[in-house]
Amino acid sequence: MKASSIIGILLIVAGLAGVLTGGFSFTKDTTAAKIGPLELKVQERKSVNIPLWASGGAIALGVVLLVLGARKP
Repeated sequence: MKASSIIGILLIVAGLAGVLTGGFSFTKDTTAAKIGPLELKVQERKSVNIPLWASGGAIALGVVLLVLGARKP
């Protein structure tokens, strides 16, 4: 299997994951205040949205790479 075919498959899978999930979220721990031995920690929940056009573009590019990689020279 050619490298372009593998990259194409990975782009298609990543694009489908972006379409199905719409984004991801994570928790970030930060220290709000530190006074001597006492620490005040805060957990912030961050969310990252994946645009639909980016997911669609990844799928389209993956299909193009997959088709071009499957062609025999």
